Amino acid sequence: MKKGSLLIISSMMALSMYAQEVAPIAIIPEPVSLEKRDGKFLFTAQTRIEAADRNPDVQRVASFFASQVRKATGYQAAIQSATAATRTNVVSFVLNKGVEAELGTEGYRLEVAPTQVVVKANHPAGLFYGMQSLLQLFPKEIESNTAIARKSWALPAVRITDQPRFGWRGLMFDVSRHFFTKDQVKQFIDDMVKYKYNLLHLHLTDDQGWRIEIKSLPKLTEVGAWRPEKTGTFGTFSAPTADEPKTYGGFYTHEDIRELVKYAADRFVNILPEIDIPGHSMAAVAAYPELSPTPGTYRVSAGDKFMQWNGNGTFYALVDNTLNPASEQVYSFMDKVFTEVAQLFPFGYIHMGGDECAKNFWEQSDAIKQLMQKENLKDMHEVQSYFVKRIGKIIESKGKKMMGWDEILEGGLAPGAAVMSWRGIKGGKEAAAAGHEVVMSPNSNVYIDLMQGDPAIEPPVYSTVLLKSSYNFEPVPEGVNPKMIKGGQANLWTEQIYNTRHQQYMTWPRAFAVSESVWSPKDKKDWNKFIAKVEQHFERYDVAEKKYATSMYEPLISASWAADSTVKVTLNAQIEGVDFHYSFDNSFPDNFYPQYKGALSMPKDAATLRVVTYKGKMPVGRTVTITATELKNRANKNKK
Repeated sequence: MKKGSLLIISSMMALSMYAQEVAPIAIIPEPVSLEKRDGKFLFTAQTRIEAADRNPDVQRVASFFASQVRKATGYQAAIQSATAATRTNVVSFVLNKGVEAELGTEGYRLEVAPTQVVVKANHPAGLFYGMQSLLQLFPKEIESNTAIARKSWALPAVRITDQPRFGWRGLMFDVSRHFFTKDQVKQFIDDMVKYKYNLLHLHLTDDQGWRIEIKSLPKLTEVGAWRPEKTGTFGTFSAPTADEPKTYGGFYTHEDIRELVKYAADRFVNILPEIDIPGHSMAAVAAYPELSPTPGTYRVSAGDKFMQWNGNGTFYALVDNTLNPASEQVYSFMDKVFTEVAQLFPFGYIHMGGDECAKNFWEQSDAIKQLMQKENLKDMHEVQSYFVKRIGKIIESKGKKMMGWDEILEGGLAPGAAVMSWRGIKGGKEAAAAGHEVVMSPNSNVYIDLMQGDPAIEPPVYSTVLLKSSYNFEPVPEGVNPKMIKGGQANLWTEQIYNTRHQQYMTWPRAFAVSESVWSPKDKKDWNKFIAKVEQHFERYDVAEKKYATSMYEPLISASWAADSTVKVTLNAQIEGVDFHYSFDNSFPDNFYPQYKGALSMPKDAATLRVVTYKGKMPVGRTVTITATELKNRANKNKK
């Protein structure tokens, strides 16, 4: 009995001691100023949460904080609206009575002292972002969705002053190629705001689905939102036949959109709607084939190949997926679409796409030839410019500003339009020089649908963007007036993304990296420090049961032919502090296998190379398996 009592007391002491441990400070994105101080604050069941200001936005921020704390701690975490007489054991959310210029509209000041925690800001949005930093100071278990028994939760004493570098901090979510439900979009919003993103770009229409209800054009969702379900590698599927059940898809009703807009606004996020035209319009012409310049019967693409990509930036359509720029019916159609879109989304911009418009069918259209003669248009770029300018006038008539991908520059762009630069930075530089607002979104850095590690192990996509490339993203190109750059965003296209788990895998940690590029001061970025923080956030994601990519640990494998006609294999580390162990004998290596020290010679009869990564004595990442055939193919490419 005495031994049992001692064991219980010992366990309670251990639990209490564990609760006093302070987690490493690993705030993403990196704050402008962070000063470590002595001591720690212990959050307990008796800690009060104060939101003395009657502002409903302040009350809501405090409620978000209390909700997460309740889930993880099991504490009541009640919110008080009256200021307590004693300033001990309290977390306060306070609006500044006088504006602090350095904090702007989204900045905050966070002070954690042994007796109290205070989050201050000029506006509620700043309190919201300060709250996100505060939660990141808690131990990782604060991310738990079920209560964890602890007497207290220790936070390091700090003083943080922080505000964003850019006002536009976006993530684009393609819900057209694969449909994601309203609740899944809400989860995406919840994930992005933890890292201080404030703009959700919804790609609502494309060849594979029309995802927004337009009440005046019901066929857009009756027909355009549905297609046969296919599984495999998108872009290689068989073309849909007339008799295949069209059971895959979905769309958002007006009520759904209003709910999403409010959900986002409550979290200080704007939603930018994109209606992608005049290309990428197969779903629209499947519903209304008279909109096409090429008469025929159309079906919503199910992931079958209908475009030919030449690998040098050029392409042409095998099936016409465009709207007819010479048809007045098209402009009447788009007026109806943008009327309803503008009413549903309060954000001041509407994105009209404008990218990757194949013009080979336009070149064959008599109506477009007549339009060119009538309007004195020299080439197809000017035809698209004509279309874009007319669409711009329609969008402006709804009280909105038009934005499009950088192709809308081709042939000339009307003043007032904004440009999203995706084909590298060239389009953004040209647009800024011409006086257009620019959001930088170069595919070389922030296309987070692309592979993020060695192609031998990554889900196959046409190109690669490593975590370090995302971290190197700089929204203001050299020589560009910074005032013309609104900010930047990462884009998640979903051709190859079928579900939320894979969506999380593709988004994180690269969206961690982009968040520092659009929030943190340029001189505060530090790759090695960032990686250490990422590893802490991986642990938080483990607790939250969210998926993420460990590709940063894994080697990038290159091969070349040696003088003796053997294949020389090089393993390139993406981060510091990792060791690679390998095998050529078909077995699975661990840290007792040979450690990579330099270029390897592949044995003549080897069938596979396997590589595993260790940090110290702990395996990290995945085992990479690559065949001898693939290594020889890589060597041949290097030879060329």
